[in-house]
Amino acid sequence: MSGHDALAQDFVQFAVECGVLRFGEFKTKAGRMSPYFFNAGLFDDGAKLGRLAEFYAQRILSSGVAFDMIFGPAYKGIPLGAALVVELARRGCNVPFAYNRKEAKDHGEGGTLVGAALKGRVLIVDDVMSAGTAARESISIIRAAGAVPHSVLIALDRQEKATESGRDVPYSAVQYVQRQLGLEVFAIAKLDDLMHYLKDRHGETSSLEHQRVLAYRQRYGVEEGNQ
Repeated sequence: MSGHDALAQDFVQFAVECGVLRFGEFKTKAGRMSPYFFNAGLFDDGAKLGRLAEFYAQRILSSGVAFDMIFGPAYKGIPLGAALVVELARRGCNVPFAYNRKEAKDHGEGGTLVGAALKGRVLIVDDVMSAGTAARESISIIRAAGAVPHSVLIALDRQEKATESGRDVPYSAVQYVQRQLGLEVFAIAKLDDLMHYLKDRHGETSSLEHQRVLAYRQRYGVEEGNQ
């Protein structure tokens, strides 16, 4: 994906218009002060969630990656995965869907898994990837069921250094999942796409938002050549 990726540019604009992507000062899980914040929980009505599902479906179908079913990790991955499988079915690609509970159920059928049985090549769907923790948990759940964790689809790749034991490491959570865990990772948009959007929106005049995001990228960004 390049900074001129049309789907990514449309998605960034959509996220900004919905207030899902905001600019200012926000503290990240890693304790960094980020000049932007992406909160997928604010895709909070039917129209927004339906449009979001279209972006997810378009990205994964155009990638050509093969998968047999969708897994949505609790909690954000549950509505995202559900919306995606509805949109995929609408496009003629009907696949099974499963998700997990954070707490094991002690009545009825019990367990932490809900939905279709995990089998075949599983596509994990989530919003962003901060530390790769959710991906690792999903992978262990999928493998324990005898299925194959195959790929991950997220909305935004922040393209920034992950942290381990409170220290920055020279690779992102996405790169960790790709290299160390061996899964392909697809994103609707990347930080580079966001920067291109900000620059394009203001023409030759660099906006304050663009300057702040650029400074953040220079400080915490990862080398894409390491992907």
